[in-house]
Amino acid sequence: MANIQSIYRYPVKGLTPERLPRAMLQAGQTVPGDRLYAIENGPSGFDPAAPSYLSKTHFLMLMKNERLASLRATFDQDSHTLTITVPSPDRPGDETVSGDLRTATGRAKIENFFATHCADELRGPPKILHADGHSFSDVARKVVSIINLASVAAVETMVGAPVNPLRFRGNVYVEGWPAWSELDLVGRELKIGGARLKVVKRIIRCAATNVDPDTGARDLNIPQTLMRNLDHGDCGIYGEVIEAGEIAPGNAIETV
Repeated sequence: MANIQSIYRYPVKGLTPERLPRAMLQAGQTVPGDRLYAIENGPSGFDPAAPSYLSKTHFLMLMKNERLASLRATFDQDSHTLTITVPSPDRPGDETVSGDLRTATGRAKIENFFATHCADELRGPPKILHADGHSFSDVARKVVSIINLASVAAVETMVGAPVNPLRFRGNVYVEGWPAWSELDLVGRELKIGGARLKVVKRIIRCAATNVDPDTGARDLNIPQTLMRNLDHGDCGIYGEVIEAGEIAPGNAIETV
C-alpha cells in the first residue's frame, strides 16, 4: 500500500521548502501557501490586479541561479515575514535579512538583499511579486506535485550517487509505489487522505534537479541521465485537486 511520506510547500519560488505536518487541500487549488511569492528577475509584465501564468525564466530560480539553494529561508505565514540567512562558515556570524512581504519597506529589504547577492545574474532590479489567489507554479494550472521515492532511488542507481529527494521540489512524497509506476497514472484519480486528485501531467525535469539543495553545488546531471536511461526526462506527476480534504504523512494513497 502506498502512502504519504512527507508534504512540502515553497512559500517563495526558488527558496527553501517548508515541511508540513498536514495540509488542507481545496478543489482547484495548490497546497496552501505554495509559491505565494516569486522574485522577478528583470521586468516581466506581471500585473497583480490581473495575474496570469509566467514561465519560470522570468524569476530567480534554481535552474539558472543555483546560489539560491545555499540560502536558508523561513517564512512566517501569519505575518508574511521572510527571513533569509546566508551561512558563513568562514565568518563569526551568519548574515541575516528579514522583511514583511506585505509592506513596501519589508519587500525593499529583501529586494536589496537579492540585488547584491545575485548582482551578476540579474537582468534588472529584483522585485517581490505576489497576487491574491495566484501561485507562481511551473505550469499554468494549479496543481500538486507528487514524487515517487522509489523513482528517486532508481535515479540514485543511475547516477551512482545519493540523490536528495528535495532536488525535485515536490509537494507530496510517496513511498510504496514501484519505481516509475506513477508515470502511468496520467488520467487516473487518486484518493489521498480525505482528498481526491486527478493526475493530469508527468513532470519534465529541468536543470534545477542538478543542484544540491543543501550546498547549492551543481553536481549532478539528472535530466540527461533520465534521457540516456529511459528515453524521457520525466520524474513525478502533477495532480489537480477535484475533491477537498485534509492530507497528512502516513495517509494511504489509493488509485481509483
